[in-house]
Amino acid sequence: MNEIILEAENICKSFYKQNETRLDILKGVSLKVESKKISVIVGASGAGKSTLLHILSGLDTADEGNVKIKGTNIFSLSDNKLSKFRNLHIGFVFQFHHLLPEFDAIENTALPLLINGKSQTDARKRANELLELVGLQDRLHHKPAELSGGEQQRVAIARALANYPDIIFADEPTGNLDSANTDILNNLFVEIKNKLGVTFLIVTHNPDIVRLGDKIFEMKDGKIF
Repeated sequence: MNEIILEAENICKSFYKQNETRLDILKGVSLKVESKKISVIVGASGAGKSTLLHILSGLDTADEGNVKIKGTNIFSLSDNKLSKFRNLHIGFVFQFHHLLPEFDAIENTALPLLINGKSQTDARKRANELLELVGLQDRLHHKPAELSGGEQQRVAIARALANYPDIIFADEPTGNLDSANTDILNNLFVEIKNKLGVTFLIVTHNPDIVRLGDKIFEMKDGKIF
């Protein structure tokens, strides 16, 4: 077995409806994610997949349980330290790309590096390399509105890779794309894993992404099977 990069133990999460009825979303989820692999979480809508992903990545908190990434219990970190940890070790790709509309592709990609204190020169050099990796070397100075949906999502992937993350969390990354762009993204995930040794944890309904998975986690009724 490869090194375990992420380990979650007994993750529980509940929400309260307006009538104060408790809704148990996650019911004691435990899982281990191997380094340098593509792991996929599948399950019906409402099974708790996105909620789990947000907790595992530190974007949300659990009611109970622990999450360790590279041996660090992320729930023990202060908000400031957690933000720094995410910036250094974690990348995110969502269904909606969340690019800044006033910035071009290279500026959007360079942003996490600038936040991390890199110089403009170094940040733009790294952004240039990553946009070439995702096949957008001819779109460096295009703003999001000038890019197709697939190209926007590839910029989002380049941005997620900016700070050399150990793991990328992706929530329905091909949910808004046609089949041709979905194929491009799927091939890109495999290429990035093989070339850069990045770990992926992907929530998806897409059977083509499921087929890429080295490990498949099935969620049902708030639990992993």
